[in-house]
Amino acid sequence: MKFVDEASILVEAGKGGHGCLSFRREKYIPKGGPDGGDGGDGGSVYLEADDALNTLIDYRFQRRFKAESGEQGSGKNCSGRKGEDLVLPVPVGTTIVDVDTNEILGDLTRVGERLKVAQGGFHGLGNTRFKSSVNRAPRQTTKGTPGEVRSLRLELKVLADVGLLGLPNAGKSTFIRAVSAAKPKVADYPFTTLVPNLGVVRVAAHQSFVVADIPGLIEGAAEGAGLGIRFLKHLVRTRLLLHLVDVAPYDGSSPAENVRIIAHELDKFSETLASRDRWLVLNKLDMVPEAQREAHCQAIIDELDWQGPVFTVSALTGEGTRPLVQAIMQWIEQRAEEEAENPELAEREADLRRRMDDEARARIAEEKALRRAAREADDDDDDFDDDDYDVEVVYAPE
Repeated sequence: MKFVDEASILVEAGKGGHGCLSFRREKYIPKGGPDGGDGGDGGSVYLEADDALNTLIDYRFQRRFKAESGEQGSGKNCSGRKGEDLVLPVPVGTTIVDVDTNEILGDLTRVGERLKVAQGGFHGLGNTRFKSSVNRAPRQTTKGTPGEVRSLRLELKVLADVGLLGLPNAGKSTFIRAVSAAKPKVADYPFTTLVPNLGVVRVAAHQSFVVADIPGLIEGAAEGAGLGIRFLKHLVRTRLLLHLVDVAPYDGSSPAENVRIIAHELDKFSETLASRDRWLVLNKLDMVPEAQREAHCQAIIDELDWQGPVFTVSALTGEGTRPLVQAIMQWIEQRAEEEAENPELAEREADLRRRMDDEARARIAEEKALRRAAREADDDDDDFDDDDYDVEVVYAPE
């Protein structure tokens, strides 16, 4: 199934039913009086988090949704039937944004959580409502109000505790396969990962965390190179970043320089996200002779002047992965305890996530504008050029 993490839809709540103008007409009851009933309320539109979904693909094909309208009232003081509410299932982790006002309406992060996004119209009143001692035969009624109409943008961000960063072929997918039951695609060419992958890492009987692998970044990703930077938005919910680096790149590049490339692209995407806790994971130890490993890894650390935690692993053989996942679990539990004891820390974390969301949204909009301008420029250029037919692979997500 195609992975879609953003969709735009139009929702319309149902109209309220009109009130009825009616008088009781029965034999032997010459003055039956007014008996017009009220209309029914229109149905509202809700979005509900459903753990059976992991993509917004359904909302790429159908974009307009309307709830049922309320029925009109009738005689004999019969009220119209209320319109049925419309409940749209979305994946857990979906953010709902009003396109017209750019207001964030809600963030569905728990299974079964429900958000009303369009209020149904209210019912009209029948003429029975207007009778009084001085108005025995009222002919007034009111109409039902229209339902709320909203243009919405749905943004899916995967829910994970730990996010993986790195160049293509740094071994991120292999790492997830080594520490969890997830089986993402692994191959010996770049961009084998085209969509985010999640894996649940079980450290002990009641200890586990979720790790997210996003497609690899390359230099110039912020300007649209490779798969761009839009998948970085899936890291804004994570608490910890693991920066995986190949200690023996097949192209002979410098591991330290590869770390700097990713850090630079991350900083251009979101300064707040770049300031999050980030651990360095030196991967593919099996590619370095055992006698040289310690000196080789230390040289990379010294060149980077890295001050944070550093772990050396071989995702292929599993070497070093166990101490790493145990350290991650301990770090996550410690942070959870600190936030439970100090509400200010929890509020600060929520504020950081809001800032990262805003920065990510703005940066992705800029990247889309750049891609759109590039496509328009290509359409305007009708000159034939042999160089245009050179073999070139461009990954441009829709």
